[in-house]
Amino acid sequence: MEKEYYVYITANRYNSVLYTGITNDVKRRMFEHKQKLVKGFTKKYNVDKLVFCEGFNDSLEAIRAEKKIKGWTKQKKLALIKNGNPEFEDLSENI
Repeated sequence: MEKEYYVYITANRYNSVLYTGITNDVKRRMFEHKQKLVKGFTKKYNVDKLVFCEGFNDSLEAIRAEKKIKGWTKQKKLALIKNGNPEFEDLSENI
């Protein structure tokens, strides 16, 4: 079964600002971030580089994971990203 819900973290080009979100379509959501289509935090701070993404089959499980990560310190979020993406590459290029 294909995963339907995703928790993701985006960063600005300097990796100094992070945003944690949830979506059911990562490709669409990253297009929205990159094109600055939605007003708010990510548009204001140019947070449009996908640096972490985890898929879930259950929406409630994804929501719990998003809330958990949002409660973490920035250092803990950076450690999570570095564990799977040490170079902070833009993962949206491979979607």
